[in-house]
Amino acid sequence: MHEDAITTARLALRMPTQADAREVFDLYADPRVWESDPVSRHRTIDQTKRMIENWRGAWHRDGLGMWIARSPQGDFVGIGGCFVRYGVAWNIGFRLEPRWWGAGYAQEISAAARTAAQRLRPELPLTAYVLDGNEQSRRAVERLGLTFAWRGPDAGNPDPAAVRLLYSDRTLSPDVVRALTER
Repeated sequence: MHEDAITTARLALRMPTQADAREVFDLYADPRVWESDPVSRHRTIDQTKRMIENWRGAWHRDGLGMWIARSPQGDFVGIGGCFVRYGVAWNIGFRLEPRWWGAGYAQEISAAARTAAQRLRPELPLTAYVLDGNEQSRRAVERLGLTFAWRGPDAGNPDPAAVRLLYSDRTLSPDVVRALTER
């Protein structure tokens, strides 16, 4: 079962294609969006095109992945959704254009992703990574009902001072925490 195109109360969500690369690149290159995580900011559209292919791969592997989110008028709102991370958990994520911040769109996308993930593989926990200091994202995942599960170094981040927070919808075993935090 694929959830590759759905609608919510205010959004149309669908699987990304390479035709979305310019808008997604603009989002991923915007310094306002990446203020709390500047190393993840995209410098070239080729980075974005590879990321879209990875997202599409998740769709084919997991039956769910990141969506392109648009308003009913067709405006690009951002991206969001979830995919299976390291075979042990659903990982939820979202990035919105700054003009759409604070209007509940992250919640709307995340709630749709949670529903789809629970339909596909309810045995897997729903998790989210947040960089310490990213208060908007932390509040968004907490409003979704996820609770703090772990805090530690952000593995793979070139900034040695970066701290990752892991949130989950249930208690995670030490093995799952290790799988999600050591890479």
